[in-house]
Amino acid sequence: MVEKAAAPRLCEAGVGRIGMNGKMQVLLIEDDERIVSFLKRGLEAEHYRVDAVNNGIEGVEMAKAISYDLIILDLLLPSMSGMEVCRILRAEKVQTPILILTARDAVQDKIEGLGTGADDYLTKPFAFGELLARMKALLRRAPQQETAFPLKVVDLVLDRETREVRRGERPVDLTAKEFALLEYLMRHPDRVLTRTAILEEVWGYHFDMITNVVDVYISHLRKKIDEGHPRKLIRTVRDIGYKISTEADE
Repeated sequence: MVEKAAAPRLCEAGVGRIGMNGKMQVLLIEDDERIVSFLKRGLEAEHYRVDAVNNGIEGVEMAKAISYDLIILDLLLPSMSGMEVCRILRAEKVQTPILILTARDAVQDKIEGLGTGADDYLTKPFAFGELLARMKALLRRAPQQETAFPLKVVDLVLDRETREVRRGERPVDLTAKEFALLEYLMRHPDRVLTRTAILEEVWGYHFDMITNVVDVYISHLRKKIDEGHPRKLIRTVRDIGYKISTEADE
């Protein structure tokens, strides 16, 4: 149960791997509807975008399909335990930080949870402020490393300092928005990014607009990146979104 006194309060936004619109994506895997409602309301007030699922199987599918900045994971879930969810995600090379949130407070449970690949462990009841602090600590660990080196997927290279893009030996001339879209795809190779996530990240739209702007810009990128190359990097995932792939053509 969440502490009644721990009402959500605003804290500094902009911690961690922030997208161009200042929002980070969190996957909440929790079956307690009251906690889900509380956390969604509080985290969205703190400028996070939150997707919530109430069972382990769907949690694994979402975590593998969409590139999240953080996963908040309950242990006592229907269909599949949180421990198993964590094991599967790490076995599948999903490196998203995982914060376990559970009523199981025995030391052995904590040891087991961290041993499965979780990054932190917070027991219920919890204070919302402590949850935010732990999230911020996890999200702070990687960002400086992202800008140190150019991004590379197969023979496509994007340099964020010089803002130059090359496919093999050929320079690619992109508009500012095309560059932002390609950078977002390349920061998450082989991960499916939904149109909604792309709209929020690249255009700053805070809702799923009825628009084909993502499809139009993906088409522009394909002409500039893939046209004339036997190996296509930008892939469509039907009814979901897009990804940039390191794998050979399907």
